[in-house]
Amino acid sequence: MIIFRLLRTIGNYMMNSSNKQHETAATIPPTAQDNRMTANQALIELEGLFDEKGKFTPNCYINRDLSALRFQLRVLAQAANPNHPLLERMFFLTIFSSNLDEFFEIRVAGLLQKMKQGDQVSSLDGRKPSEILQIISKIAHGAVDEQYRMLNEDILPELAKHEIRYLKRDELNDKQRAWMKEYFVSQVMPVLTPISIDPAHPFPRLANKSLNFIVTLDGKDAFGRDINLAIVPAPRSLPRVIRLPDELTGGKDHHVMLSAVIHEYIGELFLGMTVTGCYQFRLTRNADLALADDVDDIAKALEGELNNRRFGQKVRLEVTTNCPQQISEFLLREFALDSSQLYRVNGPVNLTRLLTSFDYPRLKFSPFTAAIPKAFQGLNKADTGSMFATIARQDVLVHHPFHAFSPVVNLLWQAANDPDVLAIKQTIYRSGVNSEIVQALAAAARNGKEVTAVIELRARFDEASNIAVANMLQEAGAVVVYGIVGYKTHAKMMLIIRREAGKIRRYAHLGTGNYHAGNAKAYTDYGLFTANEEVTEDVAGVFWQLTGMGRPLPSKQILHAPFTLHDTLMRLIDDEIAHAKAGKVGRVIMKFNALTERKIINKLYEASQAGVQIDLIVRSICCLRPQVAGLSENIRVRSVVGRFLEHTRVYYFANDVQNGGQERLYCGSADLMDRNLLHRVEVAFPILDKKLFKKIYEDGLINYLKDDTQAWELSGTGEWYPVVGGTHNAQSYLLNKISLNIK
Repeated sequence: MIIFRLLRTIGNYMMNSSNKQHETAATIPPTAQDNRMTANQALIELEGLFDEKGKFTPNCYINRDLSALRFQLRVLAQAANPNHPLLERMFFLTIFSSNLDEFFEIRVAGLLQKMKQGDQVSSLDGRKPSEILQIISKIAHGAVDEQYRMLNEDILPELAKHEIRYLKRDELNDKQRAWMKEYFVSQVMPVLTPISIDPAHPFPRLANKSLNFIVTLDGKDAFGRDINLAIVPAPRSLPRVIRLPDELTGGKDHHVMLSAVIHEYIGELFLGMTVTGCYQFRLTRNADLALADDVDDIAKALEGELNNRRFGQKVRLEVTTNCPQQISEFLLREFALDSSQLYRVNGPVNLTRLLTSFDYPRLKFSPFTAAIPKAFQGLNKADTGSMFATIARQDVLVHHPFHAFSPVVNLLWQAANDPDVLAIKQTIYRSGVNSEIVQALAAAARNGKEVTAVIELRARFDEASNIAVANMLQEAGAVVVYGIVGYKTHAKMMLIIRREAGKIRRYAHLGTGNYHAGNAKAYTDYGLFTANEEVTEDVAGVFWQLTGMGRPLPSKQILHAPFTLHDTLMRLIDDEIAHAKAGKVGRVIMKFNALTERKIINKLYEASQAGVQIDLIVRSICCLRPQVAGLSENIRVRSVVGRFLEHTRVYYFANDVQNGGQERLYCGSADLMDRNLLHRVEVAFPILDKKLFKKIYEDGLINYLKDDTQAWELSGTGEWYPVVGGTHNAQSYLLNKISLNIK
């Protein structure tokens, strides 16, 4: 399959740096020939792993950006998976587009900036930004070509068999064509603004990722000018996919693209002139926001930066395959881009907008009803105080999306209406203005509770929404703070202070994911409800640090970045090293989204060399090389890509449990990245209840290590191989074990 060849190509690039001093020799695992990973992957041997002082060299690391791109290829591979329902394959195809957009907006844009600032080595693997960009360009071009091949040769023909079609202009009958013209005249033409390219009308400033058309013309305009080029931006208010009326299709799901409508009738915008060509294109810009650490008002500063995001540095140009070379070259010159930044696509330039809502259950994943934990069954948001009584008796665990998000919302509503609740404190990273979480907090403030919301305005691409949430809560009477300048508040915490029998008692919810009901249906995340005095006291301390000043308070149970989380993880790995060196079993299992932090990687290498058995379940980026002789032969890395986005963060350390030691297991909000561990406010919380500990260990870790249908394993070369030929699907197992009404 082409997608697997792309994955291997990145691996080859990772192993063959153009910098001769970093060249390595590798023995490719014998199972690589058919892109399969066996249960016992062969070790590889690499040269130049250690310098003359015995320290790790750049050869020990996988490039961060190339690893991120490999994750996008694993997502794209889902679109080719025949075991996925057809519309889900289409969904993965569009998700790949959205992910690749962000990759260019953030990662490629950052590399371009670094290259312009001196092109100095800044990556773990010792490559310069220019080298990485060359590799990304080659791989991304191949991936986009494969994406559109899958769309045109696999997905669209299969959809057509179910009468779901995207009609081309020459496929319309006379009645449909007449309807399309009326639609253009009445709905599209009034909001279009053609812009001629001439000395009085320089090339317009086009917004990031907007759909545009470049039109070639012949003849004179109303003022007698010879103008041969014009730009027509497509307003974002117009739908990109237009469903034809049922009476014209017999009730079938037939659509036309906005680009086809505009292309067909573009001449109506240039009366008296001849349109000789019309070509759609899209420009991608740098979308990262740059805020100084000394801003006076972060909300106002962000509002200013959000507008700049739409017009950041140009990084990519997409045109359709029928665009003439002279036109694409003209656009490249206009945008100051080179040919490597041009992407020709055989279809719409933005597949993210292609997917519409189809009512075809048989073409989607089987529906399910998320379960309610036994401890909360029968309780709802109107049962004032009932959830507090339950949590006071026992810790309660939810595992989304297999468990419903409603207990989180219900607890907040109970708190908002409970006369015994005095205060509520909550972090908000991504929630949305229409969120019940936000509505409950606002209601609590209006009911006289002391509500404090720590809102992280800099949650990427949710900045505007978070500003709106802040304004809404402030209007309701809540105290809103924006955390610590220079440190994103990424921790997921809710703290409720209640008076019971004349005494103060705290209740907390701690999670690995955002307080967002939509995410809770699509992302796998853990949430813990607890009234444990030490844990809730620690949470209160974190909130005091976020809203006040002073030195960090000592924690009894939770780990808190940027103060204790990194160092404690290092110490816990050191403990496993000590056990292994003493002839005992050293064991580490960790699950997270990304691993880039050098000290953690080095410590894991050290643990492997000491004999510690390490399993890492990594959703996306991994800069560690597993299964390398003399370096990491005791480390295995796998990634599970399936129906739900894997988002849980779990850290397990055996701690000589065979000889009476106390196992340790933490869940948290932090990935093992520099920014999370050292430059953000993060929280990792222990699982103290033995039954809940066992659930997470078995369902959240061992279950995923058994997956042999949707898992991938990473080799020391940097290549990912699908684990095939099995029957255990970790996500399906949890759906059947926890959820209800599987159909």
